[in-house]
Amino acid sequence: MQTKTYALENAGEILSPALIYYADLIRENTRRAIEIAGGANRLWPHVKSHKMKKLIEMQMEMGIVRFKCATLAEAEMTASCGAEHVLLAYPLVGPNIPAFVTLAKRFPETKFYALGDDLSCLRALDKEALRQDADLGFFLDVNMGMNRTGIETARLYDFVNALGKTERIVFSGLHCYDGHVHTTDLLQREAEVTEMVSDIADVLDRLSADGIDVPMIIAGGSPSFPCHAANPDVFLSPGTVFLWDSGYLKNYPDLPFTPAAAVLTRVISHPAGGIFTLDLGCKGIASDPAGARGVVVGLEHAEALFQSEEHWTWRMLPGFEAERPAIGTVFYVIPTHICPTTALYSAALVAENGRITDRWTVDARR
Repeated sequence: MQTKTYALENAGEILSPALIYYADLIRENTRRAIEIAGGANRLWPHVKSHKMKKLIEMQMEMGIVRFKCATLAEAEMTASCGAEHVLLAYPLVGPNIPAFVTLAKRFPETKFYALGDDLSCLRALDKEALRQDADLGFFLDVNMGMNRTGIETARLYDFVNALGKTERIVFSGLHCYDGHVHTTDLLQREAEVTEMVSDIADVLDRLSADGIDVPMIIAGGSPSFPCHAANPDVFLSPGTVFLWDSGYLKNYPDLPFTPAAAVLTRVISHPAGGIFTLDLGCKGIASDPAGARGVVVGLEHAEALFQSEEHWTWRMLPGFEAERPAIGTVFYVIPTHICPTTALYSAALVAENGRITDRWTVDARR
């Protein structure tokens, strides 16, 4: 990563720390995702990485009409942009069930889909949709091996049959998110995906023999969606690819995406020999996953010591103490994990052609 890619002409006007989105890079990452998918119609991207109307509107202008969300707030935001299809890819329980149905009724031009892996919750959703006179779609969440949510593949056939007929929610297909696929080697990653797809294909054959149609399949996360792209019968649901980050850049060098977001920070102190502190604590950059919080573009021969709420302290490596950056020096940090980093800010400053030109609010931050 080169400093010139992220350096801003008007950095002296920006309070730090500040979240910066690079619109031209986001647009290019979206174009590349569309190219991999073979068309915008096949993409069903997740909005949780950014939670922004402006980014959704940009992608809709590029032909994307389907979006996936993790929260009711994200679903409301996405529908308010005029998206044609909105999937709330999170189990609905308790009062979230009537809230989701009410939300869907507010936006009749948008087709809403719920996600389910529990019979009682799906039946409660169906009952609530009947009570509110609403028609919804739903996807069954398949546990592809991540063991976070979903129905295990071995139980999927029996689950579909046990669900039986529903009154007002329509079976729309399978949601096959494989977020546990973190294999760096492309060939190994493809082999893992092929094995999982084979297991799903067996279930589809059994359902088809019973006359049960599976209208749609949504598959893949950011690392694996290119592996699913060869199957024209599935929708693809990457999320982080549009922003990318230093974690994905390191782990998936085969994917053609560029980090499109950074946090601008400054050196604020020289507390001891060879040591300096940035104004970027854990309240300004995601603290997950374990390990490095991000890559400081252009900072060489230095190591992170510790990070607290508002401070990030570094030390120059032995022999490079004289190269310690001056107080006030501006740096751009590419987060290891951009999704929770964005949620720490109320808005991102938007850069194009090396200057801040806009401000995008994180609309569904709540």
